[in-house]
Amino acid sequence: MPLLPRLSAAFALVLAMLTPCAALADPAMVYLVRHGEKETVGKDPALSAEGLQRARNIATMLGKAGIRHVFATPTVRTRQTAQPLADRNGLQVELYDPRTPQALVAKVKGLSGPVLVVGHSNTLPELVRLFGGQAGAEITDNEFDRVYQLIPGADGGMTTVVFTSLPETGAAP
Repeated sequence: MPLLPRLSAAFALVLAMLTPCAALADPAMVYLVRHGEKETVGKDPALSAEGLQRARNIATMLGKAGIRHVFATPTVRTRQTAQPLADRNGLQVELYDPRTPQALVAKVKGLSGPVLVVGHSNTLPELVRLFGGQAGAEITDNEFDRVYQLIPGADGGMTTVVFTSLPETGAAP
């Protein structure tokens, strides 16, 4: 058998053996949080002192999670919530349109490594479901502490873990 066909066959065999290993690599986790507490005035309010502290707490909480991408909606409060973790990890906050959640999900699914998404009380449950997770109870107006961790399984399923960022503000889902 000539050399080229043998090399091609060997390469195909090696590729076939490595493909399952790639599927078994550490899955990228997705973390989703609502923006922190906001000021009560203005069309696009900034975070309050409590919200800024929550953003720092989330950065500490996820600081060793290996976050490689940070997404936020264009509002000041979501960007301010995302910024401490982005700064800590040397990342840019990437903006997404909350009106097109499918586009964000498709983009995130094409990335490698853990991801943080900062959104709003009325958009996070849909995002969690679009990623394949369980959203739980509705997020109330005064709830800012829910942190979703979505863990992709080897079988294509999604495990949802819900954490609380400090200080606690709302009922658990």
